[in-house]
Order: sequence, then C-alpha cells, then structure tokens
Amino acid sequence: MMILRPIQQNDYSALLKIAHESGHGFTSLPLNEELLQKKIDHSVSSFAKQTSQPGDEGYLFVLEDSETGDVVGTSAIEAAVGLDDAFYHYHLSKVIHSSRTLNVYKAVDILTLCNDYTGATELCTLFLKDGYRKNCNGKLLSKARFMFIKQHQERFAQTVIAEMRGVSDENGSSPFWQWLEEHFFSMDFPTADYLTGIGQKVFIAELMPKYPIYVNLLSKDAQAVIGKVHDNTRPAIELLKSEGFTFNGYVDIFDGGPTVEAKVDNIATIRNANHFNVEIGEMTGDTMVLLANEKLEDFRATVAPMTFDERAKSLILSQEIADALHLQAGDIVSATTI
Repeated sequence: MMILRPIQQNDYSALLKIAHESGHGFTSLPLNEELLQKKIDHSVSSFAKQTSQPGDEGYLFVLEDSETGDVVGTSAIEAAVGLDDAFYHYHLSKVIHSSRTLNVYKAVDILTLCNDYTGATELCTLFLKDGYRKNCNGKLLSKARFMFIKQHQERFAQTVIAEMRGVSDENGSSPFWQWLEEHFFSMDFPTADYLTGIGQKVFIAELMPKYPIYVNLLSKDAQAVIGKVHDNTRPAIELLKSEGFTFNGYVDIFDGGPTVEAKVDNIATIRNANHFNVEIGEMTGDTMVLLANEKLEDFRATVAPMTFDERAKSLILSQEIADALHLQAGDIVSATTI
C-alpha cells in the first residue's frame, strides 16, 4: 500500500537520495545537506503551526511504501511565495509594431520580468522514483495535496500555481538559459539553478535584463522551448490540466518552462471530494478512490479500489486501510474518484 504523509525528521536520508536522483532543474531540492535538513525542520514546524492565513509555511510530503517502509517520492505545498524573497517570472505577451503609411502591421512576442505571483500558493517538489511510476502513485502524490488544501483552506491563497520543469538535456544544459548566459551571465544553468534553490537570488535582480526581451531576438533553440516542459514532466502537467490548471503566459526565468495556475474553487479534486463517515468492514469493488483523513500533523492519504457512491453518507474501509489512514469507525474521511 502507498501512503502519503508529512515528512518526518527520520526521513532525512531518504530525502537526500531523492535530491541525488532528481537531477538538474529540480530547484526545490538542491543537493545541499544543510538546506535539506532545514527544509525538513521548516515543514515539521509548518504542520505544527497554528495559523489562519497563508504565510511562509512549507508543507513537505513523502510517499511511503507500507510494505517496505521505503520513501519513494515527494511533493510539497508552499503556502505563499515571494513574501520574503522575490519570486520572479517572465511574462510572455505581445506588442504591436504598425505603420499605416507603410502598410505594416506586426505582432511581436516579448518577455517581461515580473513578480505577479507574489502571495500565491505553490505546488512544488513533485518527484517519484523510476520503479514506482505506475498504477496511481503519481496521482496520489500530486492530488493528495488538493485534499489537504481543501481541508485547511485558511492556510492557503485563492490562487494556486505550479512551475513546470522546462527543457534541458541530461547534462543540465538549457537552450533558454544558454542565450541568457551568453548575453547577461557568466555561469551555466546548473549553477544558476542551484543558487536559486539555496536561496541566493540576488544575482537575478542584479544581472537579469531589466527591459522586455523581444523573443524574435533569441536563438531559434531558445525560442522553441519557451512554455515547453521537460519530457519527464509531461505526465505532471497533463494531470494538472485535467484538474483545471491553465497556462497564462508565465514562464521560468532559467529554462523557460511554463507556470500553470488555478483558483482553489476550480480545482477538480477540491470541488469533487466529499466527506463520509467511516465504517469498518470488507471492501469490495474496483473503482479507484483517493482517500484522506482530515488531520493536520497526522495527515494521511492513499488510493484504494472499492465500491464508491458519492451520494452515500458512509464508506466501508478495511481495517488495514483505516489503520493506515489513522482512522476509526465513526471518523470522517474525504474521498473522490481518481
């Protein structure tokens, strides 16, 4: 059984392995032991914190194989980005160059540096080990965060975003960054990405071009990857699109990858999940259902095949599933088809 839960202090070694495996472009898990420990500490304190509005909290979850005890994936939620450090994007828009006299009319794409998503809630740090990219594991890792947001909406903003990993090769080379590096920077993409991951972002404000960039002045390779995702990220963006997330022209300043957004009330899992009373018994049926308790520090979620009627008042869970979710008969469980 796969169980999603908040990270704990004893998960450090597992998180370090995931940071090694995730590779270049995975900014939110830098390969820095001190910062990884700080991420765990910050997450543990965020889950324990009493708050009624989004702030600097960061909620880091891990996916655990209950049979082996192995941690095989991570996902996270940042309650509100950009409150302490500037949160940069490029916004892709158009300007019109026209002349009635010369009968010329041309629409030109431009990229403008901005901080438009300051204060938004961010979905981040989604990673699943190779051998576990099957069944409903990816959906559990991603969608369980929506259950957590639904149950604790006072902790999150009304706008939810996700930065999708852009195009780069196995060596960490990004066509988009190569153009920026050539004209404005003297560091490679992995270095710039790593510095951002460890919080050293001042170089962005110091060296990034302050004025809009005409896209047609970029190299052809750089133009081709604007708003495009890394091959490994395609399943993740398709899942978010199915939840109601849309791309509105915001791209990453390093690799040109798209950022997608949705309003909380428009996210499918949040909209469709219902509350049920727990009954203990034998589970039958083959509908795959996302299940989550409604706890905070003790949050648990899983996916299980079962008979599911969204109009019912109760759900029958096996004792094994109930124990895994830290639930007893009479408790409330959130559920929706996955």
